[in-house]
Amino acid sequence: MYEQLAKSIGEKVALTAAEFDLCKTFFIPKKIRKKQTLLLEGDVCTYNAFIEKGILRSYTTDAKGNEHIIQFAFEGWWITDLSSFLMGENSTYTIEAIEDSELLLLTAAAREELMNALPVFERYQRLLLENAYIALQARVNSALTATAEEKYTKLTIAYPDIVARVPQHMIASYLGLTPETLSRVRKQITLRK
Repeated sequence: MYEQLAKSIGEKVALTAAEFDLCKTFFIPKKIRKKQTLLLEGDVCTYNAFIEKGILRSYTTDAKGNEHIIQFAFEGWWITDLSSFLMGENSTYTIEAIEDSELLLLTAAAREELMNALPVFERYQRLLLENAYIALQARVNSALTATAEEKYTKLTIAYPDIVARVPQHMIASYLGLTPETLSRVRKQITLRK
């Protein structure tokens, strides 16, 4: 169950087999079903979750009851409400499984212990945060400047299997579009092919 984690860590830093065996002891394996929540908005986030299998989403709900998806997390990705996880504040987001999923959970205390035991894991975490911040800046820029078609095209190029694995209304929410607008965009793209 630790194959994706080994791959993710190995892409950023080098760990010996013994170090990786030690690393695994800090994680809590968990399976969750489709539509099961890992975190509810308003609760304190106690886990940073690594996805071994499946897809999760992080979203917030506005005063009108509309969901706004902040993140999708696929195999090999991490998902958490970072502010809540690190600061112990109430969560702004709900985290829910889109598919049956297998997770590796890391508590804040276990994360600190792991970084102390294996300083290379701290480097791995820093590199992940740097990449996440770069991706966040790109997403904000796209949200502010890209057309609906550009947003959808970029998403499907970056994540080709998203259309098959994530419902269209969720993709629309992630892109800041209505489902109707996304449907029109998809139709326009199809007609040009």
